[in-house]
Amino acid sequence: MSPASFPLMMADAGTCVTVVALLGGAGLDRRMTEMGLNIGAELVVLQRQGGGLVVMRGATRYALGGGMAHKVMVAPCRTPTADLAEAGTLP
Repeated sequence: MSPASFPLMMADAGTCVTVVALLGGAGLDRRMTEMGLNIGAELVVLQRQGGGLVVMRGATRYALGGGMAHKVMVAPCRTPTADLAEAGTLP
């Protein structure tokens, strides 16, 4: 895990992050991997909603509860968010 990593729950809306670790055990690892949100996946945080958030990978959107989002460690993307907006990835 890199020193610049932080829980997904702390990411601001509109930011691009890369998943660097899953800290919730085998059940969380399996569930996240089945959804395609595995280590190395780039996500865009679309909105913070209630106690959770909505993220997007490619054209698919996922709603994650706060408990799950706290166990997903992320780091800022290498691709600047401005580039994602130009590419039409951001809403």
